[in-house]
Amino acid sequence: MFSEKLISWYHQNKRELPWRNTRDPYKIWLSEIILQQTRVEQGLPYYQKFIAAFPTVVSLAKAKEDEVLKLWQGLGYYSRARNLQHAAKSVATDFKGKFPSEYKDILSLKGVGEYTAAAIASFSYDLPYPVLDGNVFRVISRVYGFHEAIDSSIGKKKFIEHLHTLIPHKDPASFNQAIMEFGAMHCTPKNPDCNACIFKSECYAANNDKVDLLPVKEKKIVKRDRYFYYKVSLDSEKNILIQKRKGKDIWEGMYEFPNVESPVQLDNPLKELNINKKELLSFSEIQKHLLTHQNIYFSFYVVKAISSKKDLWVSAEKLLEYPVPKIIQDFIHKTLNLYLPHK
Repeated sequence: MFSEKLISWYHQNKRELPWRNTRDPYKIWLSEIILQQTRVEQGLPYYQKFIAAFPTVVSLAKAKEDEVLKLWQGLGYYSRARNLQHAAKSVATDFKGKFPSEYKDILSLKGVGEYTAAAIASFSYDLPYPVLDGNVFRVISRVYGFHEAIDSSIGKKKFIEHLHTLIPHKDPASFNQAIMEFGAMHCTPKNPDCNACIFKSECYAANNDKVDLLPVKEKKIVKRDRYFYYKVSLDSEKNILIQKRKGKDIWEGMYEFPNVESPVQLDNPLKELNINKKELLSFSEIQKHLLTHQNIYFSFYVVKAISSKKDLWVSAEKLLEYPVPKIIQDFIHKTLNLYLPHK
């Protein structure tokens, strides 16, 4: 039987992870949000930092947004960090500080979709809601030969309906953990070890030479190009001018250097940035940063400037306390430090 075989494999092969040794819905929720499109190896240190800083959902609700974004820095998808705190505030107020135990209430929290709600409901409360992430899509489509597109409503409905026939009501948590772990560790996107697979005899994809063709996706992501030209202003005391990014866009609430953005590469960035060549200390060649739906091209122009009280000027030490996008974090550590005083 599929479920029994899968759970048996899981108990013999699972990785020891801190959120698997707890029923605390707050910790499970936090781990699931961090691990969305993030590898376990990358997400684990962030999980540990968040738990150390905010051991309870109420402490997260009371935190300042800058503190949350700073801890999240480097993970990307910063809207998830803002949604995380928004949901924590909902738990603190609407549910009186106690994480909800009903699936529909969990699903009502901002940033919590059906997959995350199912994970929390099953791992914390033993409710039989199947999870459906990329790993699960891959395992089910290959073993059972599902050709429906996983990014279509018809496809998702078929997968969920089938999972409901597989998930055991006595131990839904182990089943959900097992199928995700099997997809992550064994039934991998590329070069899975089909010869050593526990489902070798019944796997449709392996027996029909379609491992590389499943799962099926119908939609292609169309990316747009964005060019960012940053003006990094240093005053005589090596203070740096920064600003907070506003609007419903990437890096909302993060801090950055003043900049000019363009959908195409600029012929004369110095003119657009209002930079005199005499004040220019250095500049970087255009670099590329890939996001899911965007190609970010960026460069930095370091200039000598005169500070003003009306703007936000910070020291080098203070700058490191602000949450910034990864491209700016890397620039600070690799390049900007060359111009800053060292103790």
